[in-house]
Amino acid sequence: MAKSETVAKPTRQAKLVLEDGSEYSGWSFGKSRSQAGEVVFTTGMTGYPQSLTDPSFRGQILVSTYPLVGNYGVPVKAKSGEPFFDEQGIPLHFESDHIQVSGFVISELCEEPSHFESGSTLSAWLEKGNVPGIYGIDTRSLTERLRERGVMRGKILVEGSREVTIDSGVVLNPVADVSHEEVKTFLPAPKGKGKRVKIVLVDCGAKANIFRCLLARNVELVRVPWNQDLSSIEYDGLFLSNGPGDPKDCGRTIAMVRKAFTLGKPIFGICLGNQIMALAAGADTYKLPYGHRGQNQPCVEIGAGRCYITSQNHGYAVRNETLPKGWEPWFTNANDGTIEGIRSTKQPFSAVQFHPEGCPGPRDTEFLIDRFIEQVRESVK
Repeated sequence: MAKSETVAKPTRQAKLVLEDGSEYSGWSFGKSRSQAGEVVFTTGMTGYPQSLTDPSFRGQILVSTYPLVGNYGVPVKAKSGEPFFDEQGIPLHFESDHIQVSGFVISELCEEPSHFESGSTLSAWLEKGNVPGIYGIDTRSLTERLRERGVMRGKILVEGSREVTIDSGVVLNPVADVSHEEVKTFLPAPKGKGKRVKIVLVDCGAKANIFRCLLARNVELVRVPWNQDLSSIEYDGLFLSNGPGDPKDCGRTIAMVRKAFTLGKPIFGICLGNQIMALAAGADTYKLPYGHRGQNQPCVEIGAGRCYITSQNHGYAVRNETLPKGWEPWFTNANDGTIEGIRSTKQPFSAVQFHPEGCPGPRDTEFLIDRFIEQVRESVK
């Protein structure tokens, strides 16, 4: 087991201030700078490198409910601190090529991580990414407040750094921030099984593991921006990615999907893609009090009655009662009954609110991606 460098214990004080006036004092790690953002929590026990690089967390200050963070370091190149990429430029260990969160709040920071893939400590990686962290926080108390009061804006204030306002962390169009502007084609992995099909991936902040999952299934993948006109692009199936923010801000994506409905080709969406598909169908969405974020969300498949443990990261949900004729709920959350998936009763259109491709997991529902690919292959026979 390779051992990452030891980090000297930070001595600079910091505090987290919420918009309701509550304050939590701790110590600074990562970049010693103040930063504002929407404060949300995640219940994952592992996978902080993936969570911190998830585009769905764009502009948010992430609170980890798990008490110890940083114990296995960060899988980057030891000398440069740069991420590893495959031959097509897809990050190997992250969900994007850089840290997406505005700040990180934890209870206890491990200062001597050990893992054979670790090339940096968490603190050093955050500092390189210009992202502040704060530890020594009672994250149980903080999470309880967020559950009772709902998601709130907040700010990390680091001693000796420039003051910021809570409103300074607002991101007006986070999807536009994280979506790649250029159209790019990715070729499938060698010796892929099944007939090769062409899938257009609408990038609203797509996680890297979506690319890995699709390319492993002999898919030629065309990544397009969130506001792309698809009229000149030939494809066999359409995939709507995850992403940050309010789905109603993605008017051009909704219009794109509504137009794609008329072609009758298979469409599958995840997370934000689920909400966009619902809005394109004529349903409504709403903001959840504190969202669903973590790797342990139980979802029940309606009709089958089977429960799956899923990975999730979303702050909005679909209103069940607004689904129009020809559409039905597919999955529900076993904790609060919210809709976790929808599908058309007449066309090959379906979407889920959770992440079948969840990285580091669980991936109990990855078979849904197989079902979609088979739908596409059947449609082109």
